Amino acid sequence: MTNSTTRRKFLRGTAIAGAAALAAPSIATAQGTTLKMQAAWGGGIFLENAQSYVDRVNQMAGGALTIELLPVDSVVKTSQMQDAAHRGVLDAAHYVPAYWYSKSKAASLFGTGPCFGWSSQEVLGWVYYGGGQELFDELMGSLGLDIVSFFNSPMPAQPLGWFNKQITGADQMNGLKYRTVGLAADVLLEMGMSVVQLPGGEIQPAMKSGLIDAAEFNNPTSDRDFGMQDVSKHYHLASFHQSQEFFEITFNKRKFDSLPDELKAILKYASEAENSNFYWHNTKRYADDLVRLQTEQGVNVYRTPDDVMAAQLKAWDVVVERISGEDPFFAKVVESQKAYAKTVMGYLNLNQPDYKLAYNHYFS
Repeated sequence: MTNSTTRRKFLRGTAIAGAAALAAPSIATAQGTTLKMQAAWGGGIFLENAQSYVDRVNQMAGGALTIELLPVDSVVKTSQMQDAAHRGVLDAAHYVPAYWYSKSKAASLFGTGPCFGWSSQEVLGWVYYGGGQELFDELMGSLGLDIVSFFNSPMPAQPLGWFNKQITGADQMNGLKYRTVGLAADVLLEMGMSVVQLPGGEIQPAMKSGLIDAAEFNNPTSDRDFGMQDVSKHYHLASFHQSQEFFEITFNKRKFDSLPDELKAILKYASEAENSNFYWHNTKRYADDLVRLQTEQGVNVYRTPDDVMAAQLKAWDVVVERISGEDPFFAKVVESQKAYAKTVMGYLNLNQPDYKLAYNHYFS
């Protein structure tokens, strides 16, 4: 075969392929697109939650888009994930805003901020319908970060955590070496505690060695997986230090903007759908594992005393006032949240019956 014949066949094939591409619908331009998403979780229920979002996207996209989920530290350290997504080293990340809190204390307001009488469900309502998403986007612009983020999965209030003995009053908290993250660290420092910020996998060894006296992570399932029951038998539920939190799913903005609108919509609405799935799935697991901690591992479970939680609220007031005076944007977000919470929780508090009264009627 001559070179000229080969060239004619190549050009003819190229022309046919080009015509086919022009005739195909727009979604085909993203056919086979794969996004690499790193999670902040090496295993356990949170990695399952990340996989659930990924599976939802992959099924709805029908092959036009595939997310490949990578576990913690696969490409970069957790503390570097947001920067990696900004630079395009990662296409996406699955984590929580508290993990990049060092860049802006306002980050904690998008998940682990003060409790204005609301739960994670209502904070997500503020994100979607109270101006929270717009304020978050404004923050990203001020930080020069080229990312797009969606929020999902309303977490129950995090336990106060694991202690060497039962906590019966706020005075016992003073001086304790305690693990937490984000703005909660400022709050507990205000209460007189000595705060250490550690990643999840280091909590149990730190308590075992005596580096810390007490610790929290997030929920009974993760705590049980970490083996906290092996270093403590005193577990306190209920706290205002992180009474609401949810996941942040971050995409490199250039990569996100390059997708067809229908694929952008799938990424967004899969996040919203994961809200319900997370709550139904995780609440049952947490409840079952709390029972196992009590019946199989001999853990003593207590409700945190009211005076501890009252002291937390007072500490929040001090911290919020101080940071608001230093950071006008922080103050702007707080005022937006208060306005939403006052109206929405005003309605809910009037309308919701006392579910604990009904529970005690049947089970106490």
